[in-house]
Amino acid sequence: MRFYRALLSNHPLANIAFVVVLVMGLLAYLGMPREQDPEINFNWLAVIATLPGAAAGDVERKVTQPLEEAVARIGDIRFISSTSREGVSSILVRFRDIPEDEFDQRVTDLRREVQTAAKRDLPPEANEPVVTEITTNNGFPSAMLLLEGAANDEALRDAARRLKVDLERMPGVDNVLATGLSDPELRVTLRPSAMAARGLDAADVADSVAHWFQDTPAGRVRVGDEEWLLRVFGQDVSPQHLARLTVFPTMNPARQTPLEDVAELSRAREKPATLVSRQGRPAVLLAVTKKSRVNTLELVERVSGYITEQNRLLAGSGLRLALLDDQTIPTRQSIGIMQNNALQGLAFVFLLSWLFLGSRMAFLTSIGIPFSLAGTFWVLSLTGNTLNMTVLLGAIIALGMLVDDAVVILEDIYYRMARGAAALEAATLAVGSVGLPVLASVLTTMAAFLPLMLLPGIVGKFMMVVPLVVTLALAVSLVEAFWMLPTHVAALKPDFAKPSRLHAWRTRFTHGLRLKYVRLLLLAMRHAWLSASLIIAAFVLAFLAVGGGWVKQNFFAMDPIRIFYVNLDMPPGTALGVTLRQTEQLERAVTARLREGELRAAASYAGLKFTDTEPLYGDAYGQVAVSLLPREGGLGKVEGRPTDVVVEDIRQEIEAMRLGGNITFFVVSGGPPAQKPVKVRLRGDDYEQLRRAADELKAVAARIPGIRDLADDDLPGRRELVLRVDAAAVR
Repeated sequence: MRFYRALLSNHPLANIAFVVVLVMGLLAYLGMPREQDPEINFNWLAVIATLPGAAAGDVERKVTQPLEEAVARIGDIRFISSTSREGVSSILVRFRDIPEDEFDQRVTDLRREVQTAAKRDLPPEANEPVVTEITTNNGFPSAMLLLEGAANDEALRDAARRLKVDLERMPGVDNVLATGLSDPELRVTLRPSAMAARGLDAADVADSVAHWFQDTPAGRVRVGDEEWLLRVFGQDVSPQHLARLTVFPTMNPARQTPLEDVAELSRAREKPATLVSRQGRPAVLLAVTKKSRVNTLELVERVSGYITEQNRLLAGSGLRLALLDDQTIPTRQSIGIMQNNALQGLAFVFLLSWLFLGSRMAFLTSIGIPFSLAGTFWVLSLTGNTLNMTVLLGAIIALGMLVDDAVVILEDIYYRMARGAAALEAATLAVGSVGLPVLASVLTTMAAFLPLMLLPGIVGKFMMVVPLVVTLALAVSLVEAFWMLPTHVAALKPDFAKPSRLHAWRTRFTHGLRLKYVRLLLLAMRHAWLSASLIIAAFVLAFLAVGGGWVKQNFFAMDPIRIFYVNLDMPPGTALGVTLRQTEQLERAVTARLREGELRAAASYAGLKFTDTEPLYGDAYGQVAVSLLPREGGLGKVEGRPTDVVVEDIRQEIEAMRLGGNITFFVVSGGPPAQKPVKVRLRGDDYEQLRRAADELKAVAARIPGIRDLADDDLPGRRELVLRVDAAAVR
């Protein structure tokens, strides 16, 4: 106790510590990167490989199975899920919950095994597999940009490629995914009659071009007293260079012919795998993902400034760049909510403390809120956390408990000083009297939140931040209540010998309030059975409200993000252009049914569909991305409708449209990545039986009330024309 009295007597030390915590906490709060979700690695890896032009069965046999066998040799894998589609193999690998350093080692091992399998087992025409870690940074783009033009021409594509490079060079940008952007190519159109006259076939031309069109290192050569590297240059992107290459029959290499004599050469673009449009105008969609520990708000501000600058440059070209989706709005709103709650809490604490304890005591109580928050954000910054919606949720929860311990201790100090005790003596006795109960109360609250840090899986990683923030805030509030507050009271030395006029009124008011409370308490005690029955009834009703379904259960009941998708699954074999035309009709129907002032932007694209777990590729997939303006509301404004309400309002009319395919909705919610509430997997060796079972299951599920957006992930490939070679006829 002697040390504690000396600590409370050292006013400069307490004041310096108080100011240091406030300043460092403020700097940490201003400097912490802002983002929507905490930076979490899900221990997921995606392995994507392509085999252009191959059917799904060939992709499964030649690409997916060899890669799966290679991946299966890695340890600590929880499950492997693969999908084989026309030309694309997608493998999702989920590891067990292992330490970060072990996971990094497993990722390295997996990359090595995949590279080895690609060189040894995959066909030569298969592209190099791409291994990607799935985290909160790349799971959903921070911003989506849309470049639209009057025509799908080279001006649009050149501008899109330039914008993509510029964005990738922007500080904080990790990757830019371009949808609807076709790569340039040199096209060789063969003339069969000219080839036949020279004894050439298509294989001869292809082999000859592949032979000449390459750069080859040729060792070193001595030039005087120097030694130079020698390289044979063969690759040139000009059609003129390609035209001068010579082609020759395999059986007669001496008979060489310029390529331009048997083929027409031109610049072209590869066959598009995806198409994008906005309001019927061709477009390119650019999805921007950020690097780790990058401030999302600042990044989107830089992107917005870049859009403004580029639109000035593109004004005369018929091109326009727009921000399709801005995911910083929920983060800004959450930060605003926390700041408003902190200010409101500060005002209410000061008002109530002034009402019962006076203005000086009210001020000392109120400054505990900024001190506790500053200390919390300082520690969070030192531990590498970012300012995200989960951290803000923990701060908002803790706001209501930050001054509870300080109020109890201050009230006891006030009680003793009002009866003549000196300030330092009153502070010491008050802490000795109520310190242990206050400490036990705060530790009990910590004990209620800390077990949430032990939750397993992805949900546990998301939730771990909330109890951490609450516990830190309560711990800092204990420091304020047991050290800062008594020291400030001892330094202030309030004088109760000369009560003010307000003090006399306050005494009468609190005395009358105590009398009313005592009367109510006596009434409850005289009718003890009735009081107990009311308490038990309320307790039972609370259980019934949860168990009976009156209170809906949603672990992450966050307002959906202000964007939703309308899916259009066309029949197998549908051409990409047809899918886009039908999707554009869907876009017009959706935007026409939105209220005025709700729509930010909408875009249609074919060949790609975003889902709750992974993107799907195929010509039969169409999707409309609809971005809504924020629900601002406020004084004098009408608050916009929630995203799910907007979707439900248009669902029936949109799903009734006859566009030749199945129409469903996909609403993106905050929190950890989650699949649909009910997901059933069917397994078997016979595809026909699986298809019939899936159709029967969907028919049964469709009759269950409340089920919506019923779909499966089986999309048959396009029709094939199978040719069998007659060996005898060929001979």
